[in-house]
Amino acid sequence: MTLFPSHDTLQQTLGTAYPRSRPQSQPNVSGPTPYQARLDLYPAYSIVDDTKDKAKKLSAEAAKDFEAASQKAQAKAGKIELYSGKYYAACTFGGMMACGLTHAAVTPLDLVKTRRQVDSKLYKGNFQAWGHIYRTEGLRGIFTGWSPTLFGYSAQGAFKYGWYEFFKKTYSDMAGPEAAYKYKTALYLSASASAEFLADIALCPMEAIKVRMQTTIPSQYAGTLDGFRRIVGAEGAGGLYKGLYPLWGRQIPYTMMKFASFETIVEMIYNRLPGSKNDYSKAAQTGVSFTGGYLAGILCAIVSHPADVMVSKLNANRKAGEGFGAVTARIYKDIGFMGLWNGLPVRIVMIGTLTGLQWMIYDYFKIFMGLPTTGGSPPPAEMKKA
Repeated sequence: MTLFPSHDTLQQTLGTAYPRSRPQSQPNVSGPTPYQARLDLYPAYSIVDDTKDKAKKLSAEAAKDFEAASQKAQAKAGKIELYSGKYYAACTFGGMMACGLTHAAVTPLDLVKTRRQVDSKLYKGNFQAWGHIYRTEGLRGIFTGWSPTLFGYSAQGAFKYGWYEFFKKTYSDMAGPEAAYKYKTALYLSASASAEFLADIALCPMEAIKVRMQTTIPSQYAGTLDGFRRIVGAEGAGGLYKGLYPLWGRQIPYTMMKFASFETIVEMIYNRLPGSKNDYSKAAQTGVSFTGGYLAGILCAIVSHPADVMVSKLNANRKAGEGFGAVTARIYKDIGFMGLWNGLPVRIVMIGTLTGLQWMIYDYFKIFMGLPTTGGSPPPAEMKKA
């Protein structure tokens, strides 16, 4: 006699109706089980899948259309040799599109930034500023200064990118391939500084009109041509170039940082990725361009911000006949060192986005014309082996 119940007793009392020796049934792989979720009862799954499929189809069609348009443009333009006249013309046009379109697109941000630089107490924040401008000036008021911005930065971008490619090649040839690679950062800095010196001469008149339009409430000019006529009529052609020195002080360090840091960051990215630059698709290469441009833009904004504040102040507050040194000293006395950093957070967001988009658009255009993207070139020894 045992103290424990038998297996049969436990089975009858607590167990299932199936005997222990009965084999397990095979899972039903031919279709859903009676308890499996029915997809038609959960439409979100099918909508997501359908959206993914449509996105893939649209992406494939867009890539196909881009390739067809690119081939057509390249056939019309003819073969573009690197560092030829056609090459520099293509870079000039790409720079014009990259800078003109992006700067015009962020006019609302630039408007608030410029007004806060001139009067830091005018608005408490960006959204409060846009709300106030919309209520008092309408939607058009939020885009005050878009036309001189578009014209000015299109000209500046054309000069900047076109001359940068020219000076980079010229200075590289002067130094020789080994020295050019060894001192490549100095090469980027000198080429970009030379290009920006010329680009600012093209930008300065439109920048003067833009700043005066944005810093007077309501705007004192009906448009770009009206502003041009009134400034020249009252102050002569020199009135358009009042801010040239501080513009050089803002833009030359900005562009030196923009190009040198971009080239360096892009090279670092490719060095840390498996394979070489040419192993990656066009979309991936432009993604690297955007990333490198955005990071470079943050550095640009910090380096050039004090001079940017001075440009806004000079164009808005400089008195007739007042010397550059005198007005600079007067403005600095009024705002102090901390005043030179008014609007920096807004400008970091604006310039980071701008610079990333500019490099992406510029390199996309180069790809469109059958040219290599900027940055990430191998050392001279590797180029010889290839």
